[in-house]
Amino acid sequence: MGLSDMSETRQGQGDDDGDLVARARSGDLAAFERLVRNHQQRMLTIAFRITGGYEDACEIVQDAFVAAWRGLCTFRGAARFTTWLTSITVNLSRNRLDQIRTRRRNEPVSLDEPRESADGFLPREAVSGTPSAQEELERRDVRHHVQKCIAELAPDFREVLVLRDMEDFSYEEIATALRLSGGTVRSRLSRARETVRECLKRVIGVL
Repeated sequence: MGLSDMSETRQGQGDDDGDLVARARSGDLAAFERLVRNHQQRMLTIAFRITGGYEDACEIVQDAFVAAWRGLCTFRGAARFTTWLTSITVNLSRNRLDQIRTRRRNEPVSLDEPRESADGFLPREAVSGTPSAQEELERRDVRHHVQKCIAELAPDFREVLVLRDMEDFSYEEIATALRLSGGTVRSRLSRARETVRECLKRVIGVL
């Protein structure tokens, strides 16, 4: 299973954002709630992939929408709303990741503590037919190893990989959201892909 297989179809996403954003900027809370419904799952996926924690991701997304609501007056529409919102989510995820690392350095590690997995928190891919128990276990095992390899990436490389290969953002959108040049995005993505491939090859023999 390649990394690109984990992306979801995004057709039609954001088509109504222009009208909804305009209404929300005028104080229409119902319009903003519609924006939340349209984008919250995607933002949750991004935050989870960057931080590796579901509860952290939920809090990040809540904070991101609060920040978006408060900052709508500064949104000029130079980029898509989803790109702007992603930038907020990624920045908050970076901050939370720093907090997590600091907390982990100061806390003892328990081998008995349950570990979070992407399987329980992210939308599953649609499948045709009913997979066997063995196939499902194998699929979960691959997803677990992919997530583990992604988690080992440095944050700068993880962000680019998540946005491009899992969330299907364009290079231009990623550059805008992360405030990077297009060349830097491509360079980081190439390095991130190669690092994940090497990690998967090491742990499960996937090239």
